[in-house]
Amino acid sequence: MSSVVTTDYNADKIQVLEGLEPVRKRPGMYIGSTGPRGLHHLVYEIVDNSIDEALAGFCDTIIVTINTDNSVIVEDNGRGMPVDLHHKMNKPAVEVIHTVLHAGGKFGSGGYKVSGGLHGVGASVVNALSEYFIVEIFRNLKIYRIEFSRGVTTKPLEVVGVSQANGSRTIFKPDKEIFDTLEFSNETIANRLRELAFLNKGIKIIYKDLRTEQEVVYHYEGGIKEFVTYLNRNRKGIHEHVIYGEADREGNNIEIALQYTEDYNENLFTFANNINTQEGGVHLVGFKSALTRSVNDYGRKMNIIKEKDINIIGEDVREGITAIISVKIPEPQFEGQTKTKLGNGELRGIVESVANEIIQTFLEENPNDARVIIEKCIRSSKAREAARKARELTRRKGLLDGMALPGKLKDCSEKDPSLSEIFIVEGDSAGGSAQQGRNRNIQAILPLRGKIMNVEKANFSKLFNSSEIRAMITAFGAGIGDEFEIETLRYHKIIIMTDADVDGSHIRTLLLTFLFRYLRPLIDEGYIYIAQPPLYRIKLGKIQQYAYSDRELERILNELGRENKFDIQRYKGLGEMDPEQLWETTMNPQTRTLVKVNIEDAIEADLIFSTLMGEKVEPRRQFIEDNAASVTNLDI
Repeated sequence: MSSVVTTDYNADKIQVLEGLEPVRKRPGMYIGSTGPRGLHHLVYEIVDNSIDEALAGFCDTIIVTINTDNSVIVEDNGRGMPVDLHHKMNKPAVEVIHTVLHAGGKFGSGGYKVSGGLHGVGASVVNALSEYFIVEIFRNLKIYRIEFSRGVTTKPLEVVGVSQANGSRTIFKPDKEIFDTLEFSNETIANRLRELAFLNKGIKIIYKDLRTEQEVVYHYEGGIKEFVTYLNRNRKGIHEHVIYGEADREGNNIEIALQYTEDYNENLFTFANNINTQEGGVHLVGFKSALTRSVNDYGRKMNIIKEKDINIIGEDVREGITAIISVKIPEPQFEGQTKTKLGNGELRGIVESVANEIIQTFLEENPNDARVIIEKCIRSSKAREAARKARELTRRKGLLDGMALPGKLKDCSEKDPSLSEIFIVEGDSAGGSAQQGRNRNIQAILPLRGKIMNVEKANFSKLFNSSEIRAMITAFGAGIGDEFEIETLRYHKIIIMTDADVDGSHIRTLLLTFLFRYLRPLIDEGYIYIAQPPLYRIKLGKIQQYAYSDRELERILNELGRENKFDIQRYKGLGEMDPEQLWETTMNPQTRTLVKVNIEDAIEADLIFSTLMGEKVEPRRQFIEDNAASVTNLDI
């Protein structure tokens, strides 16, 4: 400990941020970021308040409007926010809600029993981060209005009219001083509103985007039962009806819906108070345990699983399943790296009990469907056993042993994974250029021959038939399936570097499908990237520039003057670049552009992969037609 005494560290040096100042000072602490994710979070926070009214039984319609200037209107037909005086603060309650952190109906016994918001900071945080924020309240046969700007009240609460209706309307515009972009994504907001409508059956959510003159109504009386049907619309179910049940236990509401499909991937999505618990938690553990036990118990009872056979394990029971587990509880406890893991210990047993009843009842009442489900699980078990033997065989041959890396891998000398990166490159030609142009200290090259297996159409045991997939698993060093250990990963940057054409796009999609389905933690941890090679080289005398899109080519030609005679080379593949060009444009950490692969919406990602890479042709054709204007190099 230092013994030096300084006199300039005193009370005057302690900065006290009043009111909502801390929100504007450190917005990322409250909404995650000042990029697109944080921008959209503003909408969700206000919508969540209306959802709380619906969960309490006072609201059945919510209208969300994105205006042409990217301002937002959220209105509902609930009770209307309280306008009476908050005696402790000596302000109208609606003003307290919007100017004081942790103030709202989510706290205390007189508010909401169940709430979607995490900390009760929603409305005040959105207010603090908005250029203007207006609240109109329809209550007591009157219309009240209060206005704010950047968290400060600019017009006090006043009566501005009369109305027979009840409800609240919030109008706000995100602050350009805070956010990197003010442009809302139509698709992002639509996905979340659709999800909320599924998770809260009977609620009508109307979404209007005045920028595109689009209006959509999301309204699902079947709730998460319809959610599963929606998720499986491009898959073929092995039983017609979705298994569904709901129960209230000890103040907790539990809803479960599931359906088995002919696919090989398991798709389990869990929610707590409408929050997507991407890291799972106790409700997921309880459901998995119940599913495994129910299938085995019924299979034994009906002699579908023979006495001599061992029990089917959870991995086999979940192959091809799509399930939604939604819980609504009074005091959710969130933990995990991103606070999306449910930790209420007592809930595991409750969910397990409810799930057991739902699944067992379905199996007992639908014996034909039950037999089809259990026979699928048995086939999965046999395939898994075959995969285990295949892994043992390849390990004995040295193919999965860290000491015997694939021969085609040109490894780097650096052994620290955090400093190492590997380029997955298509073809030996590009692999040769990449090998010669790389920084051998930190950059490894793994060339792949042709297109890898489409794992969307193959089960786990078939993966090991593909030499290219075996090579990747071995090179990465983290294993796969039950043996996956991210701690042994050999590179913390895995870079997909494919040609900028249709074939390259298809290979990239195949690789992303494999990573999403079988090595998802690598995406979640931010280890997967996509290289951005140029499309054109433009030469004018000694001037040489690269264009990464047709639009950029036009810009460069305009800047250099179109009257000049250019030498324009259109790159058909990475192999057309010499090692120096490939290094300069695509591999040099100082000058390259990499796109990190993020799964913002796992549900939407699942839908896209099943659409693009699944068995059904018509959904794929429809997807391409719908997105043709915004997608390039999408291979059918």
